Amino acid sequence: MAKKRQILVIGHNTNGCTPEHEKVAYDVGVEIAKSDSVLITGGLGGVMTAAAHGAKDAGGLTVGIIPQADASEANEYCDIVIPTGMGLTRDFLNALTADGVIIVGGGSGTLSETCAAYMNKKPMVAIRNQNGPIEKYIDGFIDHRKNVKIIGVDDAKEAVKTILELITA
Repeated sequence: MAKKRQILVIGHNTNGCTPEHEKVAYDVGVEIAKSDSVLITGGLGGVMTAAAHGAKDAGGLTVGIIPQADASEANEYCDIVIPTGMGLTRDFLNALTADGVIIVGGGSGTLSETCAAYMNKKPMVAIRNQNGPIEKYIDGFIDHRKNVKIIGVDDAKEAVKTILELITA
């Protein structure tokens, strides 16, 4: 049996997450489940909860890698919880666990995870017009190293289709 693809969804936590972010993240979760991939998130609120909720509603498997040491801190849609006790350092674990990353808005934590994925040359897709710090890097690179281009897409279906193409390329 082949290993399942693992797609990390990152973005706004509860603070700063809008209904639009939640809708997009939910739809991304649904599409990930429909692709028979595993959804990985940081396991907390906002985009993470919405994506996991979408994946669960579509019959998918969800994993939450949380910064706390107590598994009960994860959102209710996580099938598997990995309580790291690592605080924000867990951003690197999230990035390394992923075969590819989908970005929905976000703040400094999302930027940290994006940089960790970038340094490890993980394929990345960002949904346009979500008002996160990644916007200025869409369809470009974070720095002079040009490790991996952050591909811009317009919706959830295109995000999952594109990340799967990048993973298997």
